Amino acid sequence: MSQTPAPQLPRAVVFDFDLTLADSSTAVVECSNRALAELGFQTAEPQRVRGTIGLTLPQAFRELTGADDPLLAAEFSKRFVAHADGVMVLHTHVYPAVPALLASLRSRGVRLAIVSTKFRYRIEAILSKSGIPGAVDVIVGGEDVKQHKPHAEGLLCALERLEVPASLAVYVGDHPLDAETAARAGTAFVAVRTGVSTTQTWSSWQPLDVIDDVGGLLDVLARERDCSTLENI
Repeated sequence: MSQTPAPQLPRAVVFDFDLTLADSSTAVVECSNRALAELGFQTAEPQRVRGTIGLTLPQAFRELTGADDPLLAAEFSKRFVAHADGVMVLHTHVYPAVPALLASLRSRGVRLAIVSTKFRYRIEAILSKSGIPGAVDVIVGGEDVKQHKPHAEGLLCALERLEVPASLAVYVGDHPLDAETAARAGTAFVAVRTGVSTTQTWSSWQPLDVIDDVGGLLDVLARERDCSTLENI
């Protein structure tokens, strides 16, 4: 018999992946710069590459080069993926608080999902490597949608599969794209500082809270139990 969610928690929590649940920055920097170099572009500073995490690969290419050539962007994406096949899973690590957080939410009957531009099969492999395969109920990756964040397609798809309405869910992410995605889907949003965005970045998005990392999420959800965006909780 399925558990009933504890009264103080939302029925579903959906997470972004990169820089929210896991640090993939070492691998992303390596793959981005190898692809750029192969195409004759100057490599980028690691912090600049880190700022593109969460974008689609064509978007990241434009951000790093200023070039608006779809063919070059496609070639960059192809080369990035080829390099990522060798290093992405190995050099991506879930944050220490993640296993206990996911287990705790699940034990309270909260449905869990991940929505990311990262390929689903990579997320699955990283979770498995980290000893938490099957830690969430639904994963919607970049290959599963036609329109990427900030379009709400991925988030709404996850909520449909979870059978939870947007008004009873919370989306957690590190990037303004995640905040906009949540707003378009009609879900509450919690921001984490494990990405490159500062507290000032979030002022226009009115998140439930801005926390240092996902380890502080349970306290936020309990505190916001009377928030109008989480009706009937």
